[in-house]
Amino acid sequence: MDKRQLRNLIRRVLIGIGGYSEEAENLLMGTAAQESALGEYIRQLGNGPALGIFQMEPETFDDIVRNYLSYRPDLCRKVLIVSGVINLKSEYLEYNLALAISMARMHYARVREKIPSDLTGWAGYWKRFYNTTQGKGTEEEFVYNYKQYVL
Repeated sequence: MDKRQLRNLIRRVLIGIGGYSEEAENLLMGTAAQESALGEYIRQLGNGPALGIFQMEPETFDDIVRNYLSYRPDLCRKVLIVSGVINLKSEYLEYNLALAISMARMHYARVREKIPSDLTGWAGYWKRFYNTTQGKGTEEEFVYNYKQYVL
């Protein structure tokens, strides 16, 4: 996927849902670079459950809807409008970029810690809060993929 077009879309979606910051934009670009080679993969390799450019698992998606967006109806409405859907279903992540961007941002929005402002910080933030300690990804991979796909 063209990195300039994706960055532009991420920016527009984040503005539309009220979740824009330069740090959030860069964190999502890095997350997409790490998780799917910036959109090369929209389904998890090896028949895993993760979907979309951010490789979000349906269980994570449902948890965000149930335990975050359901308590924020105005924010949920913005996500629906920006994504062009009338309900939130994880299977849409595979082909609805605006929804995938929105839900990746919602995943990070649940974190109380401020998004860092540099590449090393984004790598650590992604590892702690998106990939988690159980995930196979590393901060070093994140930095490498950011440099390869985003810069």
